[in-house]
Amino acid sequence: MKILGMGNALVDVLALIDNDALLEQLNLPKGSMQLIDEGKLNEINKSIAGLDKFLASGGSASNTIIGIARLGVEAGFLGKIGRDEYGKYFKEDLIRNGVTPHLAEVDLTSGIATTFISKDGERTFGTYLGAAALVAPEDLSKEYFQGYSYFYIEGYLVQNLELIRRAIVLAKEAGSKIILDLASYNVVEGNLAFLQEIIPSYVDILFANEEEALAFTNQKAEDAVATLSSQVEIAIVKAGANGSWIQQGENKLHVPALKVNCVDTTGAGDLYAAGFLYGLIAGKDLYASGEYGTLLAGHVIQGVGAKIKEEAWEHIQDRLGNGKN
Repeated sequence: MKILGMGNALVDVLALIDNDALLEQLNLPKGSMQLIDEGKLNEINKSIAGLDKFLASGGSASNTIIGIARLGVEAGFLGKIGRDEYGKYFKEDLIRNGVTPHLAEVDLTSGIATTFISKDGERTFGTYLGAAALVAPEDLSKEYFQGYSYFYIEGYLVQNLELIRRAIVLAKEAGSKIILDLASYNVVEGNLAFLQEIIPSYVDILFANEEEALAFTNQKAEDAVATLSSQVEIAIVKAGANGSWIQQGENKLHVPALKVNCVDTTGAGDLYAAGFLYGLIAGKDLYASGEYGTLLAGHVIQGVGAKIKEEAWEHIQDRLGNGKN
């Protein structure tokens, strides 16, 4: 089985901060994802000039798709980049990780997500979408979806309503199951009516964290997963250190989190989704799939950024028992 992802093609600039005063100064609520303009991007760049920074390809769907590809699943990614060094970096990183790129290119700045990492591991995003935001309904062709059994959408894209409408119709026509990750509580709050429209009608598998589930259902994790599962085939609510709740029909499960040293939670939800979906594609049951997701999330939070360190992949492959590099 093959999986196609669609999301914002971003390059992450990760900055470690000593305290949260800088977030207040920049008017970025801790733990949120805020879309910014070029002026704000320039302000942020000045504010982090003297901080320790790391560069990595990013974007929620890209992180998930790369994780799945590293586990041996055929995968592709739909998005848009600029004809600049950031765009070149993003495309080369997809290919390096075994993902087939379906990337339109334009003469604009590629998307950049500045990620502030607090001392407690929480991350706050100031995201300049640039070229990434220009994926339009007319950019999508039915041929892109052919041969893919699953279509994964990052929730940040739901703000582009017509793009999502066309994408989910084309995916369904191609016979794909649709997977949606709700992405951020403020995205859910701002697009609640649209999500309430499309989720029960089109979505087969739904991922949310505690804050997103609360924003959508007004319920805490265990109750929220039951409400969400009544609208989709499988619902997953990720609860950080408290593990995850998974429900399909009347079958509700809790999978505990791994006890590890958390350095940075960037990418934890994305890599959880990668492990979980790999488990499903490999024919594992819900609990085992949840354990796979937990394994990948547990590894990514032990380092900075949304990518699992290269040396950790061999250990992961051994744990999964497939022996692939």
